[in-house]
Amino acid sequence: MAKVSSSYFCQSCGYQSAKWLGKCPSCSSWSTFVEEIVQKENAASKKGEWRASSSTKISAKPRPISEINPLNEQRLITPDQELNRVLGGGIVAGSLILIGGEPGIGKSTLLLQIALQLASYKVLYISGEESDQQIKMRAERLKVDGKRLLEEFSEENPQKTGCYVLTETSTQNIFKQIEIFQPDILVVDSIQTMQSSFIESGAGSISQVRECTSEFMKFAKESGTPVFLVGHITKDGTIAGPKVLEHIVDTVLQFEGDRHLVYRILRATKNRFGSTSELGIYEMLGDGLREVSNPSEILLTQRDEAISGIAIGATLEGNRPLLIEIQSLVSLTSYGNPQRSATGYDKQRMNMLLAVLEKRGGYKLGTQDVFLNITGGLKIEDPAIDLAVCVSVISSYEDIVVSNSKAFCAEVGLGGELRAVNKTENRISEAEKLGFKEIYISKYALKSVNIQNFNIKIKAFAKLDEVFLELFV
Repeated sequence: MAKVSSSYFCQSCGYQSAKWLGKCPSCSSWSTFVEEIVQKENAASKKGEWRASSSTKISAKPRPISEINPLNEQRLITPDQELNRVLGGGIVAGSLILIGGEPGIGKSTLLLQIALQLASYKVLYISGEESDQQIKMRAERLKVDGKRLLEEFSEENPQKTGCYVLTETSTQNIFKQIEIFQPDILVVDSIQTMQSSFIESGAGSISQVRECTSEFMKFAKESGTPVFLVGHITKDGTIAGPKVLEHIVDTVLQFEGDRHLVYRILRATKNRFGSTSELGIYEMLGDGLREVSNPSEILLTQRDEAISGIAIGATLEGNRPLLIEIQSLVSLTSYGNPQRSATGYDKQRMNMLLAVLEKRGGYKLGTQDVFLNITGGLKIEDPAIDLAVCVSVISSYEDIVVSNSKAFCAEVGLGGELRAVNKTENRISEAEKLGFKEIYISKYALKSVNIQNFNIKIKAFAKLDEVFLELFV
């Protein structure tokens, strides 16, 4: 008989305890502990579990790090350039990739679209939430180059490439099909619907999620097959069981956006094979997701009339320069305390810049309500847009329009000085490409910028008040 034991798991963060607790010591949530049965069995007694080949069973010995030969990681380049950028250059063989996002944001659409695009590979799409017919209907709506309808796998022709669908929730049955099918890429939608016979708890429980994720991780590492997992998120916007999933997988991707808007953002919060600062932008259409190769164009509002309170800032997301529109509204407060509101921007940094404007610039903002908005739904933490934020606020305060042919790129210090930012030339080049006539930067950034390489007019200043004299006097 197998030994059966039970533990208590926090349903918010996955913390495990031998007894019930009212408050989770890890995430401080109340009344989230649920008892789950954990059954540990001999792996050899189970049929259908993933088994490593004999070539992978080698004894590990300590080796000096100087004697270890680095291997070039093999990457699968997909037709989706946005996904390649976020992953750091493509899909790494044997990697386990987790994609999380709100319900209805487009996670399944993105993965199915990628599976259909990979015509030269065998892609197995495992669904525990939708039927074959539902996936077929979604696939027919997607306009993919070389469109292929979903096909039923035939054992007589195992080498046939394309996208195949398996609707199953038992991991043991899934691995039986994997041994026969031998896919090049595996997609699991979603990990919360998978269930292992090694654990007696219900599907979606912390112990089940941990066990199923570990099984797919073992399969990915021993077979060299990339595995995509779809993960649900909790009410606070984090992936369900983050302490379990995010610690096991190689890459964590977040698919963000407003379901009522057409644009989606794919960003990496963890990546063992690349940077976590890259960003991918998609447009949700009726026939699937379209890659946005030039996001600056969608982040800049096209206006027929000039409006005060608007300035264009040059920022970076990873290695990608973006020109974003910053909107401000400054009005006399009707209450005792002025309101301060920022959307897509750090409110504390906005308050700091307002204090600099009042102390160093002499603007009386203590009796004004200030509202700040970053268009396009982005959340920007780059200090390079400080100058654009200050110009936007004073433009609304003075009710003076700033020309939409001017861009701004500089960090503002507490003394009102303009500080240089990194990769200034990339930001200037992006502004020139989009047709801007002038860009305002810090004087201290000129030593790293070759003005002769650009046709755009570059204006450099040392102090914030110098910029205001140029624009508002």
